[in-house]
Amino acid sequence: MDKVLYEKLWNTCTMRVFSYVMTLCADRELAEEITQETFYRAWTSEKGAFRGESDALTWLCAIAKNLFYDEQRRLKRQTALPDPGEQASQADLTEKPVIDGEMSFRIHTILHELSEPYREVFELRVFGELSFRQIGQIFQKTETWARVTYHRARLKIQEQLDSGNAGRQTGRS
Repeated sequence: MDKVLYEKLWNTCTMRVFSYVMTLCADRELAEEITQETFYRAWTSEKGAFRGESDALTWLCAIAKNLFYDEQRRLKRQTALPDPGEQASQADLTEKPVIDGEMSFRIHTILHELSEPYREVFELRVFGELSFRQIGQIFQKTETWARVTYHRARLKIQEQLDSGNAGRQTGRS
């Protein structure tokens, strides 16, 4: 990749790639690392790696997503074998999947009850991994409309989760 194109991509796409990675990992330091590695990989890729068949931002986000998944696999391998010095109880090992499963079920229940277009926009963004621009095109609306609708959907889901947690906590005492 030539230096001029690289600098243009860096100047125009860095924050957008970083924001995308933050939605994946919710860890600022990891997101910064992955963003830097993304641009390094783009810079050092062989000539012709970016074929121009898609938008440059889409290409960079695909690199970032793959780097994130690689990191997740690496972390999973590291935690797959427990540290001999650290003993986790069997209850700890079995409770996490149950808690994750319960949370997943609650989120899907909330999604099922969410009104349109919030549900569809949220699902297209999270499960379909579409950009806000693409979501806006599907609804024949603007990218900003898609962003606002997604943000409102997330707030509605969070409100439902928070109200469910408050009810569960007060119900247990």
